[in-house]
Amino acid sequence: MKNLKDNGLLVLCNCPDRGMAVQLANQLLVQKLAACVNVMPEMLSMYFWEGKQETATEVALQIKTVQRLYSEVERLIISMHPYQLPEIIAIPIVDGLPAYLQWIREQTGN
Repeated sequence: MKNLKDNGLLVLCNCPDRGMAVQLANQLLVQKLAACVNVMPEMLSMYFWEGKQETATEVALQIKTVQRLYSEVERLIISMHPYQLPEIIAIPIVDGLPAYLQWIREQTGN
């Protein structure tokens, strides 16, 4: 039976600009915390913060990693991110092309 900690994980994180997004993506890759990080085009985010409606441009990251590395990914994001409360959402990868999922495991040390 496969170890659940080796299951693929998609982590989503928004950054205030492309420069920050690229720096964060690079560190995730250099530290082998992710197999791949997609840096998305700039988007408009609308949300409530401290009782006020806000609008900001942000750049989204899609981080492909494994469950066992989640806490390290979270720590790195928090250490580098300028937001007081960065978006960090992890979505289990429940299925996918087996060879691609194996590639994620291999690139993150399995």
